[in-house]
Amino acid sequence: MTYSEPAHGTRSLASSPSLTVSTVGITIYGCGRDEAVLFREMAPRFDVTPTIVDAAVSEANVELARGNRCISVGHKTHVSNATLRALGQAGVRYISTRSIGYDHIDVEYAESIGIVVGNIAYSPDSVADYTLMLMLMAVRNAKSIVRRVDVHDYRLSEVRGRELRDLTVGVVGTGRIGAAVIDRLWGFGCRTLAYDINPTVSADYVPLDDLLQRSDIVTLHTPLTARTHHLLHRRRIEAMKEGAFVINTGRGSLVDTEALVAALETGRLGGAALDVVEGEEGVFYADYRNKPVESAYLVRLHRLPNVFISPHTAYYTDRALSDTVENSIVNCLNFESGNQHG
Repeated sequence: MTYSEPAHGTRSLASSPSLTVSTVGITIYGCGRDEAVLFREMAPRFDVTPTIVDAAVSEANVELARGNRCISVGHKTHVSNATLRALGQAGVRYISTRSIGYDHIDVEYAESIGIVVGNIAYSPDSVADYTLMLMLMAVRNAKSIVRRVDVHDYRLSEVRGRELRDLTVGVVGTGRIGAAVIDRLWGFGCRTLAYDINPTVSADYVPLDDLLQRSDIVTLHTPLTARTHHLLHRRRIEAMKEGAFVINTGRGSLVDTEALVAALETGRLGGAALDVVEGEEGVFYADYRNKPVESAYLVRLHRLPNVFISPHTAYYTDRALSDTVENSIVNCLNFESGNQHG
């Protein structure tokens, strides 16, 4: 079991230059406007007929997939087992999720009823660049600075920033994204530690608890599985270096949020920059300007001057979106041609 993000079920165009599949129909669920434009642009090139559906897949709309063995789903909504059963009854045999992670789909259950689930790969630079930005924002107290300037308070902060070259950064998970983060960190001259069950890159690998105790910044790049749920649990958070920062662009439930909030509120940790938050479902990607946010943890995190939150947007770049759409189509074509491995 690796803590690197998986590449299961993904085949790039470079490895499939001559797909010889007749016209294939694909139903794309939960398709945003920008994704829909790309699917429609790319479909003729691959001899694919797309059925674009704005709504996320559910029991109520599985009939839109009837006649298509392959569908594509987004990562924003959980796909229930009841929906999987209905998809199977409608003739769906392959689901390409437009994400690296599978935590919104019960993959084992899907396979037990004859549906293969595959993920996609996209440019790791999107998340890696964003991760470095979050690190710099965290150690330079960017949230507090921006808040003060927004109300025309131009005084220097009482808290001085720190320089990356003076810090130790612990990278948890060294798959494509974690490796890209490590590559970027070399240029800052900081000490870098790494943890992964299956070391794959040239890095200073140490046990996880050792990494947490020695790192000034801990950044998470692992898939969310039963084994990694609350990977940063209370005991590990309490054992972290005093004043350390947590950066999470992986999945919110990698962190025990209750324990994280407690450590931040008491000043045990120096801060956090979170692109993903436990319980973000139904909140992120929605407009809450005129209604209360029901997640108590999210509200408490927002109140802290040393916590920066963004709405699961690290992956969201032009290149990554294009990669996502392209590889979703290629996944389905590979499955239809017998080249897709579940």
